[in-house]
Amino acid sequence: MLSKQLYIGGKLISSGSTTDVINPATLLSVGSIAAADIPQAELALEAAQKAFPIWSKTSIQQRTEWMYKLRDAVIENEQHLRECVHLEMAKPWASTKEDYQMLVDSLNFYADAMLNLAQETLEDKEGTHVHELRREPVGVAAAFLAWNFPLLNLAYKLGPAMAAGCPLVIKPSVKTPLSAYAVGELCAQIGLPDGVVNIISGPDHKVGDAISASTIPSLLTLIGSTNVGKHVIGTGATSIKRYSMELGGNAPAIVFADADLITAADVICGVKYSNAGQICVAPNRVFIEESVADEFIEMVLTRTHSVNVGFDKEADIGMGPLMDGASWQRIDGLVKEAIAQGAKLLSGGGKPPGLDTGYFYSPTVLLGVTPEMAISKEEVFGPVISIATFKNHQDVLNLANDTDAGLTAYVFTQNQTTADHFADELRFGEVQINGIKYAINLPHFGIKQSGVGVDCSLLALDDYLAYKRISRAL
Repeated sequence: MLSKQLYIGGKLISSGSTTDVINPATLLSVGSIAAADIPQAELALEAAQKAFPIWSKTSIQQRTEWMYKLRDAVIENEQHLRECVHLEMAKPWASTKEDYQMLVDSLNFYADAMLNLAQETLEDKEGTHVHELRREPVGVAAAFLAWNFPLLNLAYKLGPAMAAGCPLVIKPSVKTPLSAYAVGELCAQIGLPDGVVNIISGPDHKVGDAISASTIPSLLTLIGSTNVGKHVIGTGATSIKRYSMELGGNAPAIVFADADLITAADVICGVKYSNAGQICVAPNRVFIEESVADEFIEMVLTRTHSVNVGFDKEADIGMGPLMDGASWQRIDGLVKEAIAQGAKLLSGGGKPPGLDTGYFYSPTVLLGVTPEMAISKEEVFGPVISIATFKNHQDVLNLANDTDAGLTAYVFTQNQTTADHFADELRFGEVQINGIKYAINLPHFGIKQSGVGVDCSLLALDDYLAYKRISRAL
């Protein structure tokens, strides 16, 4: 049993109330956190506001030294941080490495980036002035984190905010707060200046809305669903704020007849069953060219049947449970509705054999999914591969683009002309061709209803930095 405290104004504090953290595999409590309410939200915001004049004027060299200190503490406490993720999500132990490593990578990358960020000069055609373009911290930032990658999502926000000089209020999901609270412990351990980072969690309708509605934050940043993004923007309209949001996806994966089918099956199954499909970039709609459909489906089924589902730190587990009962019921409802509307269940559906306790859902494959089905329209966020076949390239392009989401799309083909054409025409922020790649130096973003702003890469710094022009007459 882990017990964690709020981290506000440089101190670990209690709140008078606690919230249990439930492991979705065992349905048992694995720890408790000090739960925030509106007073704690206001206290965290005030601490960040108080820190801003000091932290924003702290030299880049000093800020990066603090980032390196925190990075070193993270590395020293790898096992505990990963244990928190493992317990709060029932995530397979091997998969917790990705969460942890992204935090290390983010602190490294953004510290180095700020040290090497050059100021710009602007041309004056008449030669009467000298113009300088500076970047300065935008102000206090507040980050709302999704539960699916507790440390990775935190890393996306912590690195650029600290580097840019923006004090940060972090609200992890109340479902998975242990690992974020553990980072608060490390901030306290290294003596990070008061208010630079604040970590609190509590009910969204209280704590989240209090943070959004406050006039203190200059930036609200979020990883979550499109509906949550709309809500945060609405409640944040008390003042002019910046928004940086990575929201829901409905990724198409298009597999052409000339594709390397082994690679396509590996990537699609790998992403779809990793994290139990609870990944915003997971392929939601798989389109396979009709002439190779049978061969490809057999490959998918072989991989599906080989997935080891469970919760055991010592075993080679490939997939854990869904996060909660509501997710289980929603996904099972989508599967059953699709079957009732004509889709064919090729594998899975419902509980895996022998795993009656917990929110485990079988790796599932559906064939004959049509655009009218809810499972094709909605982000499933679960381990369900929905397959449709196609003959005509323009038809499948139209189907792939027929969504308000615009996060990620996948294309598998050996034809360069086809790859280039679909890369140009797919209306998504990211198009992955014949593989998948994510890293802290690669920008991650969506268009349409999948978000604004950028996570990862140098581009993310632009969300936390404001431009100032200084012109001097000669």
